Amino acid sequence: MPHIFSPSLIQAKLVKRYKRFFLDAELPNGEIVTAHCANTGSMSGLLDAGNPVWLTPVDDPKRKLKFSLQIIDVGTSLVGVNTMLPNHLVSDAILDGTIKQLNNYSNLEKEVKYGVEGKSRIDILLTDDEKPPCYVEVKNVTLKVGNQAQFPDAVTARGAKHLDELLAEVKKGNRAVMIYLVQRMDCESFSPSDEKDPVYSAKLRECVKQGVEAYCYSCKINPKQITVYKELEIKL
Repeated sequence: MPHIFSPSLIQAKLVKRYKRFFLDAELPNGEIVTAHCANTGSMSGLLDAGNPVWLTPVDDPKRKLKFSLQIIDVGTSLVGVNTMLPNHLVSDAILDGTIKQLNNYSNLEKEVKYGVEGKSRIDILLTDDEKPPCYVEVKNVTLKVGNQAQFPDAVTARGAKHLDELLAEVKKGNRAVMIYLVQRMDCESFSPSDEKDPVYSAKLRECVKQGVEAYCYSCKINPKQITVYKELEIKL
């Protein structure tokens, strides 16, 4: 089930990204605008000046920034960089059967409290009367090294914490799954990034050994829509 961009995206050229959440872009008429960048990662390999970008225009008088960044063209692929989308994309892909490892649950909920004292939220919770609950954490992947998608693109203590919480569910007898969603079309496999965060990478390998499941899917992307479509091999 594709995510349709609405309103239609506007193409521009990347000028620079700064302060994590801001990106300047040049519109076709030469105007420089500042767009909100919903991505806290380093976005390594994506931010060359002049790269084509696609922005969502925002018609909200209460919002200071009138554009949101959605896609960057890096030459070999369009790359989806909005980290607000993956949970929706994965949820839809579970419901339509694309992510086959997560079929046959009767209920799907998003952003459910769990963990120690209920202070964390799981991205997706799958439940069914006939089986234990399944806790699904979703990570957006944009980094490419060679022909391989990698995560993370910067040190992520928060990501390591999420792995610990998934492992805790496994130890309770529940199912816990990490989904890496690659919002680009030019990768052949996936691995954790030992270069960017060796601690996270080691923790992922250990958690998988102890029963946390990990799967990776890539997307088809164009300026009109994004669709989850193909599973990538995970190489730990």
